[in-house]
Amino acid sequence: MKVWKLVAGILSIVLSLVVTLQSCAVGVVDAVEESDSASGGAGIIVALLMLTGGIVSICVRKGTGKGGNIALLVIFGIAALVGFTNGQTYGDLVIWSVWCAINAGLALLCMLIKKKSSELD
Repeated sequence: MKVWKLVAGILSIVLSLVVTLQSCAVGVVDAVEESDSASGGAGIIVALLMLTGGIVSICVRKGTGKGGNIALLVIFGIAALVGFTNGQTYGDLVIWSVWCAINAGLALLCMLIKKKSSELD
């Protein structure tokens, strides 16, 4: 699971830059069209949470406790929830939310695997 956390962390940091650029563009388009959509702002929030989750993922990859996995589950879970609920005009936000949901699921899986392995010891 150390490799997953490192790879997911690096990819999340890189993808957060892409999400930020796209969200800024969507925010400008929403402002020009005077739309009631908040997809651009939600994209910025998702990008910040992805950046945070990526940094946390890299920092806790060698940890032995459950705290790092819980933090990843919460951070990526909130990012997925925000993205899924606000992806009306910004269709790519759903794709980034799926990435966050996958990372949250893998953090949960990692936490459950560590729990079972500690029960066997």
